[in-house]
Amino acid sequence: MIARRTLFLLVLLVLALHVLVLGGASAYTLRAGSAAPRPAVFETRSIALPPPPAAVPAPAARPAVARAAPGSGTPRPSQRRTRAAERPPAIDLPVPEPAPWTAPSAAELLALGASMDAPAPPAAPASSAATATPAVQVAAATGSEPSASPPSTPTLPPAASAPVRLPPPARLEFDVVGRAKGLNYHASAELLWQHDGASYRAHQEIRVLFLGSRAQDSVGSITAHGLQPRRFGDRSRSERAAHFDFAAGRVTFSANTPAAPIEAGAQDRLSVFLQLGGMLAAAPERYGPGTQIAMTTVSARAADVWTFTVESEQTLELPIGTLAAVPLQRLPRREYDQKAQVWLAPSLGYLPVRIRLTEANGDFAELNLQSREAP
Repeated sequence: MIARRTLFLLVLLVLALHVLVLGGASAYTLRAGSAAPRPAVFETRSIALPPPPAAVPAPAARPAVARAAPGSGTPRPSQRRTRAAERPPAIDLPVPEPAPWTAPSAAELLALGASMDAPAPPAAPASSAATATPAVQVAAATGSEPSASPPSTPTLPPAASAPVRLPPPARLEFDVVGRAKGLNYHASAELLWQHDGASYRAHQEIRVLFLGSRAQDSVGSITAHGLQPRRFGDRSRSERAAHFDFAAGRVTFSANTPAAPIEAGAQDRLSVFLQLGGMLAAAPERYGPGTQIAMTTVSARAADVWTFTVESEQTLELPIGTLAAVPLQRLPRREYDQKAQVWLAPSLGYLPVRIRLTEANGDFAELNLQSREAP
């Protein structure tokens, strides 16, 4: 009985607590709902922004790739970019200073031919017809004026077998005047000629005040038909040389140019004048006015054919005095070859007493004999 009563009281107590809790919540809700609404408040705030970072260049927009129509031949942009990437970068090369004017070389003054540095003509094979052509040939005088180009086939037998009387040893001094690149100049030159009947040496040197000198040397043997060079040298700052091998029929060069074929009678650019003088001294009747002489002539870099025409004897007024001389003119083989003349004096054993070279642009050099003495 007591237990039921107690249980009943507990139930009533629990219900009373629920009523109180629910009633308080409803009252709070009614009070909150009856209160007047608060007005909205707007607040303004200042925000300090940090300094902007350093500007970074925006990446370049990739160009739209336009596809070329088939067969148009226009490269696609990707191809153009590839080709541009393959191009080497531009290089700024230093502009070279103009080379200083130099005096005419010994070869230019005494060679009566193309410049020493002219490109060598291609050497013919040893088995070609060119090697069968004699090194020295003579065309008979026709009585007419010499032509402007060398004859294709001289009519007389080769002069390599012609008699030769060499001039006596001598030291020749020359006075040199001329014009080069618009500048007039004055110089001096010397030709030393020595032989003992079995061998010979010729040394020629030109000297220009304040500009230095240039020298040529020819050494070799003396045969029944005149001079047979063994070595020809040309020296300025350095020396270049040609080496003759008549047994093998060729000449080789120290200037790294190809070897060239030669035949009996071939000369170098210094010995050629002494050989010509010896030929005229031995048989002057053979070389009348209009006669043409073609001779293989070797420089320090190349071998070429020089053709001379014999002209009528002239009287020259020279620093050494008045002399009679036989002029020989080298005929040009190419459009821009030099016009060249040499005068050989019979009274001096046909040694050269005047040499004159004239270029296509009007530049010239003239050597006139000033003195002659024993070496």
